[in-house]
Amino acid sequence: MKKFRTKFLLKELFRKSIHLCSALVPFFLDHFFTLTVCLLFCALIGYTVSEFLRLKGYEIPLISTITEIAARKRDEDKFVLGPVTLVIGIIITALSIKNPECRRIGIFALAFGDGLASLCGKFFGRIHISLTKGKTAAGSIACFTAVFLSTFCVCGNTQTSLTIALVAMLIEILPLADMDNIIIPPAIGWLAVYLYGSL
Repeated sequence: MKKFRTKFLLKELFRKSIHLCSALVPFFLDHFFTLTVCLLFCALIGYTVSEFLRLKGYEIPLISTITEIAARKRDEDKFVLGPVTLVIGIIITALSIKNPECRRIGIFALAFGDGLASLCGKFFGRIHISLTKGKTAAGSIACFTAVFLSTFCVCGNTQTSLTIALVAMLIEILPLADMDNIIIPPAIGWLAVYLYGSL
């Protein structure tokens, strides 16, 4: 049982480390916007094709290995949707939000807020929130804290950062499975746009 839990936690750590790496995307969007968006589309298409091939028994070097290592139990023998929704959420945010600070806030909410919520929930979560399909108080607190700090680093406004962190936490609590990857970055980015007048 202990060995199984250790394997599960290592898998979650590996999976969310990929999630956290999306925090680098705003830097590339700021300096190489068109190229970055094109590469994101290429990554989306390439991953989708490799997943369909993997399900048919064809192993794609590196990509299939990473997918199998990162796949959760619910994803076994299925199309692993997480990377697709992650990239789609970032692309939607990049194309719909022109303000670089607001765009950064939205993507950081996904990378740090959602990423650390899952890690802290799996490692430290003891109190489960009802009707959320396994979400924990520890995960929600981690999400709120991570989004507050990352937003404050971008905008320097405490009230705005608290508002955005609260909304991000409420979205993350919802039992959306992988769909939160699509919803969080544009929703938080557009909230930042709405609040931007007070930044």
